[in-house]
Amino acid sequence: MADSSQHDPLTVGELITLAEAAEYAGLTRGSLKDYVKRGRLKAKKMGPIWITTHAAIDEYLASRSLDNIPKKYRNQS
Repeated sequence: MADSSQHDPLTVGELITLAEAAEYAGLTRGSLKDYVKRGRLKAKKMGPIWITTHAAIDEYLASRSLDNIPKKYRNQS
């Protein structure tokens, strides 16, 4: 039986391009592509186009919340 806590956000909802995801998240496409390469954002390549979902973007944005940032890195400018 699969562990339901290990869901794949790429299976939730409609697939969108990184350009659409960037507009949705208020970030640049280049930033999102970098997060994909770093493993911080779930996405996959279909031919020449990177795709993701709103659920994957929401998961990434939630991971950026203050509670998920180690205290020693908070409030650094």
